[in-house]
Formats: sequence, C-alpha cells, structure tokens
Amino acid sequence: MDIQAFTLENIYAWLIEFLPKLGVALLIVFIGYLFSRWASKAAKKALELRKIDTELIVLFEMTTRWGIRILALYLAAESIAPGRLTGLVAALGITGFALGFALQDVAKNFIAGILLLLQQPFNIGEVIEVADYCGTVLNISLRTTDMRTLDGRFVSIPNGDVFVNPLINLSKAHRRRVEITVSVGYNSDLDKVTKIALDTVGDIPDMLEDPAPSVVFTGLGGSAIELSLYYWVDTEAGDLEEAKTMGIKRIVGSFEGAGIEMPYPTQSLHIIKE
Repeated sequence: MDIQAFTLENIYAWLIEFLPKLGVALLIVFIGYLFSRWASKAAKKALELRKIDTELIVLFEMTTRWGIRILALYLAAESIAPGRLTGLVAALGITGFALGFALQDVAKNFIAGILLLLQQPFNIGEVIEVADYCGTVLNISLRTTDMRTLDGRFVSIPNGDVFVNPLINLSKAHRRRVEITVSVGYNSDLDKVTKIALDTVGDIPDMLEDPAPSVVFTGLGGSAIELSLYYWVDTEAGDLEEAKTMGIKRIVGSFEGAGIEMPYPTQSLHIIKE
C-alpha cells in the first residue's frame, strides 16, 4: 500500500469500519464466556443427577467449558477478518515447531489430565501416594492434581508426573498389613516370645484372622535377636496407625510383664593401663 494512502481520512474510514467489527468480536467472546460457565454448570448438574463418576463429570465439565470458549474465539476472529483465520493458522505453522516445543509441558499435563479422568486410577476424595507425596485428592484440573497431604499441606502435582510415576491408591486397599519390629535378648526363649507376641495382638480391634498373625525372626544383631510381628487390619472398619500403635504398646507391656529383655545396642569400653 502506498504511504500516501495513510491519510487521516483513510485512517478514520478504517476505524469506522473496524471498530464495529471489534465490538461484535468482543461481544461474542463475552457471551461465549458467560455461556460456557452456564453450560458447564448445567452439564455438571445433569451428570450428577445421573450419578456419573465424579472424574467423568470433571472431564465433561472441562470439555464443555473450553470447547465453547474456543468456538467463541473462532467466531470472534471470523467476525473481524472473515476467511482470513485459515491463512493466519497457516502462517503460524511456520513457528509451530518452536511453539510446540515451548508448550510441550502444558500439552503433556493436559493430555495426562484427560487420561487420568478417563482411566480413573483414583477418585476425588481418595488417599493416594505419588511423587513422594501422600494425601487426599481434592481436584483434577487441566494442568495439576491437587492434594491435601496427611500433614495438612496443599500440594499441586503436574498431571504428567502423576501419570508416569508409580501410584499407590491407599483407599482401595481394604486390608493392610501391620509390621512391628522388635529385638529380644539372646537368652530369651524364642518359642515363648512367639507365643506371647501372637497372644498379645490376638484381640486388637479390627484385626483380621485371615491371614493369621505371624512372627518371623529376621536376624541376629550385635546385641539382640531381631524379629518382625505381622498382622492384618480391616482399614474400612478401623485406622491403620491406631492398630499399629496399640500393637506396639501391648508388645512392650507383655514382654516387660513376662520378663523378656528387649536390649538396645551397647558397647563395652575396656581401658588398659600400662
């Protein structure tokens, strides 16, 4: 275009023509934003009435919201420059590789979030252990999985890390094994030790009879014989940590009452005088 064409009259005429289109585009984006919020909430309520899984509700709600917003942006761009959006997309393809490389983490977390919602290795509200964190799942968003750890911290873990790391769903483990490690003196009667240990934990609340409790002698330490006591707990009826605490208290009390020594590592120092 000739530089002489940039006159005040031409600029004024261009603004007269462009500003209404811009206003229509902004109106389309605003209406699309409001409609996306309403439609996603309506979809959520409808799916909740059908008692669909919470994770699928989150996925449909997210898809509805962002699908409408992307459509609104497309319509707004078409209202400003009809037919030119395709050419703009083709032009952006020149820098597509660099843009894709820069946004690979965003895309990875987005896709991982969708896969987590579809595969459902855990549900919102369940306790999981992943990426060195253990806590209750609060939400799965486009980029992160939000958790409340057992010590009260709020953690947002990228969906990609949740998807590729080993994951333990503690809420789906309805039976958990408790292990208590004990050391007894070398002069102890091991048969007596075994009987007392099993009798002590036999009436712990919510303990399962099958598998039965067991005692395994695991090694000969420097000052004691090492053993592990195993028993299983119904985690739906009771608390795992409470069952373990109760077992430790009872073992200590029973061994002390029976005169069974539980030695701790000691060292003897011999001083030789010349």
